[in-house]
Amino acid sequence: MNVIEPDVTFEYNGSSYKFELSEQDMNTRPIIKMGKYFAQLYIDKFTSSVSSIRYMDKETIVKQRPYEMVYRGTLIEPPVLSEGDWIRIEAGLEKQILDITNAIRLRDELPTLEWDEKTAEVAYAHSKDMAIEDYFSHESEKFGDLSERLNAAEILYQVAGENIAANYTDGPAVVEGWLNSESHREALLNEEFSHLGVGVYQMHYTQNFLKMWEQQQ
Repeated sequence: MNVIEPDVTFEYNGSSYKFELSEQDMNTRPIIKMGKYFAQLYIDKFTSSVSSIRYMDKETIVKQRPYEMVYRGTLIEPPVLSEGDWIRIEAGLEKQILDITNAIRLRDELPTLEWDEKTAEVAYAHSKDMAIEDYFSHESEKFGDLSERLNAAEILYQVAGENIAANYTDGPAVVEGWLNSESHREALLNEEFSHLGVGVYQMHYTQNFLKMWEQQQ
């Protein structure tokens, strides 16, 4: 029988690792050891159901470090990424976030969202601005709020919404984080929206949702 515990310990390549889960981790993303592997459960706190499951081996969980960690021995360090690596990873994460968002909307019997490249460029610019200028907000001192940024890009829309996040490991983690936040969840599951642009710059994430005018669709 697999039991959810507040900590997970194991040895890998001669080193020992212990991951300690907070109360919030236990409630929203507990982990179960399954032989040589781990199953991380993402819990939708609004429905008290399992939203998704991530499977990881020992090397992956040590590199991702999803919980507080203590270790003895040699720490496995994530690879150093070049600018080209980041560009490829960011592009992949953007489309991954679109796909996961649409999977969640389908699960809730909502229409899927179409990708909009111009909106994605606006979202990317905001993620990059937050990272470079070291702030976390829907409003930029340079470029303004969402409506000002969309207007500057000459994007016509009826309704718009925005989700932002920082320091999540990857696409699945950030979307599940948004799903468990009431205001972000409202944007994810808003049936009015028809299009989505996602911008990822390193560890900063922006989702821009739009309801387009009929002639643009």
